[in-house]
Amino acid sequence: MHFLKQYTENVVKYDLINKFQYKLITKIPTLHFITLSFKLKRWNIKLLISSLAALELITLQKSTLTKSNVSNISFKIRKGQPIGCKVTLRKIKMNSFLFKILNKNLTKLTFKNTEKNNLFSIKINNILIFKELEQNYQFFKNLTNLNINIKTENCTFKEFVFLINSYKFIYKNKMQT
Repeated sequence: MHFLKQYTENVVKYDLINKFQYKLITKIPTLHFITLSFKLKRWNIKLLISSLAALELITLQKSTLTKSNVSNISFKIRKGQPIGCKVTLRKIKMNSFLFKILNKNLTKLTFKNTEKNNLFSIKINNILIFKELEQNYQFFKNLTNLNINIKTENCTFKEFVFLINSYKFIYKNKMQT
């Protein structure tokens, strides 16, 4: 996605400079990586396998299992048992996923912000918006929400909202701070 990188350098960067008037170029917000994850409340091998396959179809990158650190009797989870999966995207794959998600009409999208580490979260309730998953509906119909975490550098919540809007992100937002 060479197009998105050039768009970032030529349009988004200058939009941010004109809006917030940075004194140093190094203070301009940049995207570091995007992490996609599925989390399961109960250990279910069928959902775990389908969530692993879904992440690999969406991102074209191998995903890894996440294991529980503590045991929880109410959820019937033991320590070390797999409870989800995740994949981290950087550079070219991050830009290609961002381009893919920019073309989707995401309604009911919520952004959450954690101020101290510049991590912004997006939750997608309907994962069948991806064409790859919709074609195999019978395998992916029972999946939970897809969590997308975007790690930025030198970015406040106001700057992040402007950054997303300058990418022409199509959403109806419910922003939370």
